[in-house]
Amino acid sequence: MIAEPAAAEASLDPIRARLLAELVEPSSATALGERVGLPRQKVNYHLRALEQHGLIELVEERRRGNCTERVMQATARSYVISPAASARLAPDPGRSTNQLSVRWLLSLAGRLVRDVGDLVSGSETAGRRVATFGLDVEIRFASASDRAAFADELAAAIAALTAKYHDGAANRGRDHRVVVAVHPSVVRTEADSKGS
Repeated sequence: MIAEPAAAEASLDPIRARLLAELVEPSSATALGERVGLPRQKVNYHLRALEQHGLIELVEERRRGNCTERVMQATARSYVISPAASARLAPDPGRSTNQLSVRWLLSLAGRLVRDVGDLVSGSETAGRRVATFGLDVEIRFASASDRAAFADELAAAIAALTAKYHDGAANRGRDHRVVVAVHPSVVRTEADSKGS
């Protein structure tokens, strides 16, 4: 999870993003340069910036004649930029309460990414797992009225489950957030997948 604005900026640079993708496996600046078609010095410049922001780390140093070759690797297999990286611009569910609006959904999604990122960081520090659950389904509605009826029934079912299991007096209990979203599916092409 990338939460610092400067780290987000570094990761979004096209050359650095390509180097990060290549560094899922350890590599040196020389080997990277050959793969991406850049001089070793330019690769080293970008690697220093990525290392400064904690996106890559040194895994090995090798002596090559008069030089020491540094072998680097990404600190994660993938990255997500937290809305906290642009906190003043991040959507806030408290500012948009229309549950049928796209802005509301974006606000919830932004908060979900930020909160789960914080939980992951905290769990890694504490050496503990985070109890989560995710559900992802697709449904085709025959009409807008069917979609509206589905949303009403889903809201009622969630309200009933919440009333059944919520125990505000449980001293040793832990609060959990439930986020449910319904939006049109986005069809991605093969070209979209390769570009991301």
